Amino acid sequence: MMNVIEKTIELGDGRSITIETGKLAKQADGAVVVKMGKTMLLATVVSAKNAKQDVDFLPLSVDYKEKYAALGRFPGGFMKREGRPSDYEILVCRLVDRALRPLFPSDYHADTFVSISLISVDANDMPDALAGLAASAAIAVSDIPFLEPISEVRVARVNGEFMINPTRENLALADMEIMVAATMENIMMVEGEMKEVSEAEMLEAIKIAHEAIKKQCQVQVELAEAVGNTTKRVYCHEESDEELRQLIADKTYAKVLEVARLQNPNKHQRSDSFAAVKEEFVAEYSEGKDASEINMSLIGRYFHDVEKDAIREMVLEDKVRLDGRKTDEIRPIWSEIDYLPNAHGSAVFTRGETQSLTTVTLGTKLDEKMIDDVLFRGKEKFTLHYNFPPFSTGDARPSRGLSRREVGHGNLAHRALKNMLPDECPYAIRIVSDILESNGSSSMATVCAGTLALMDSGIQMKKPVSGIAMGLISTEGAKKYAILSDILGDEDHLGDMDFKVTGTRDGITATQMDIKVDGLPYEVLEQALMQAREGRLHILDKIAETIEAPREDLKDHAPRIVSLVIPKEMIGAVIGPGGKIIQEIQETSGAVIVIEEVDGKGHIDISANNREAIDIALGRIKGITAVPEVGTIYKGKVKSIVAFGAFVEVLPGKDGLLHISEIEHRRLNTVDEVLKEGDIVEVQLIGIDAKTGKLKLSRKVLLPKPDKN
Repeated sequence: MMNVIEKTIELGDGRSITIETGKLAKQADGAVVVKMGKTMLLATVVSAKNAKQDVDFLPLSVDYKEKYAALGRFPGGFMKREGRPSDYEILVCRLVDRALRPLFPSDYHADTFVSISLISVDANDMPDALAGLAASAAIAVSDIPFLEPISEVRVARVNGEFMINPTRENLALADMEIMVAATMENIMMVEGEMKEVSEAEMLEAIKIAHEAIKKQCQVQVELAEAVGNTTKRVYCHEESDEELRQLIADKTYAKVLEVARLQNPNKHQRSDSFAAVKEEFVAEYSEGKDASEINMSLIGRYFHDVEKDAIREMVLEDKVRLDGRKTDEIRPIWSEIDYLPNAHGSAVFTRGETQSLTTVTLGTKLDEKMIDDVLFRGKEKFTLHYNFPPFSTGDARPSRGLSRREVGHGNLAHRALKNMLPDECPYAIRIVSDILESNGSSSMATVCAGTLALMDSGIQMKKPVSGIAMGLISTEGAKKYAILSDILGDEDHLGDMDFKVTGTRDGITATQMDIKVDGLPYEVLEQALMQAREGRLHILDKIAETIEAPREDLKDHAPRIVSLVIPKEMIGAVIGPGGKIIQEIQETSGAVIVIEEVDGKGHIDISANNREAIDIALGRIKGITAVPEVGTIYKGKVKSIVAFGAFVEVLPGKDGLLHISEIEHRRLNTVDEVLKEGDIVEVQLIGIDAKTGKLKLSRKVLLPKPDKN
């Protein structure tokens, strides 16, 4: 007999969210169905009873999958089944993973799998805003150890009003939208995009999101109590040796602190110096011991703790960082544009030991990215791809495909730049950022390099955008803390916050924040935002030293695009039977022509690498689509001669009858007394037949009348 338990969350706008457990997937450790209207997510969690040998981290895997049947659609492709995750699904996975991971106990190392499936959906709903709630609720009803429930909500500002989990329709009108994850007490993660909002406005949005999240977390607590799973499983996944821990601290702490205080800006030299301290300890500790008595795994873990504590102490007490900078100091920056002569736009941006080589490629509508996701079918004009090869960090390993991290970092940079592209831009734009060297903040280097490359290409950006990654080192409750601008990789790894902010001089365009400590006051968050603003402006000044504004024109080898709009009824005339006319225009001109119907009109893009080709194609199309007007004078070609007159082509594809009586003032016996096929003749349109639309031409009205004498 099923024991189905339901809990309801009221959203306050007539909508509600229901969490149901006990009906589906009962062999998983935890399973729930989250429902809002017609949208339903099934979330399950399964965790191994024991950890694998020598695993000293949490092997958590989060998967989010959208089923095409959820919207009554067939998947595309030959196989007609769901395949590899889309970029959108990967981004949702990351949002959930980043919120859940810090809340598992630090010594819990069992393989854990969270699966979230979209099984029903209303096309106007945004199911990603429910994924974090579903995953956390599945863990809450299980016996898997978890510190406290979380939830995620999207908050958007539409017409000056904040909305929680807006519909797709409302979101299209928003000037600000962020996804926030939190527990009842603490903000865990923030990610979103904005149209140049202030720091205060962003903080207000986070606070509004947190109030909604608190209610959703409380319902999960009640659900766990109703299920009877408030007692979690007993586990022991870490071997400990307190005597060894203390010995390592006593022997190495002062030496590690001494190395840190050398303030060496070179990452690899610094790393080698720390490793030498560890090797010295191991050599001393191993003397006279059998190999079986030495646990290198424990030594590595405890030495890492010593490194972390020593570096944090130096920053908090000395207000000096590993590379010698002050807490608000930005690493040295140099940049260069037009580095690659054959790219449509290119830039190198280097900040400290982080470097991006970025290119811009301009294309036509034929180059736009095609998207066939469950909830969105269409094209995307602007794409940004971020690549992070192993050599950028000195790793000797092969590159094996695209990682989820690369998708996430590329998406952040994409959101940072997209609202600063011109509103009317006929080009498909692809930015590729290749990280050639990395020591922290590579996604923010991508934003800066992307701005430089766009301006180098001649795309008329509204405003330049820069990005900066902020960090935090703090004591419990943030009684003592240091906010770090432009963090190193080590500072990200050892710190309590990774907070990326991008924007123009006038406001924030995108953000991504991960907080790793409990109880971070909003005052500290506000201070971090203001310090980020100062850093952002400093970087914008450096960008302006390289290029102050976009080039006035595209480069000579970049494709040129001219756009025009024609009446819907003219589309067929331009295309011609079986595409005959448009193909002929492309062959004779050398231009590429794309025509499509949008909002009841024909939108045409003509592209080529030279102006002459565009002008030829444009002239042909304008001729086809031009509407003849009575009284207009044309130079036309005589196409054929008949007994009663001549047919003259006054516009491409448009012939008119020049009657024999309209050729000259005198009476003609035959047309060929004056005209022959192929002649160019000047005529005036004197009439259009109301029923047939046939054109009536006259030549004699343009000739002087003969003298009657």
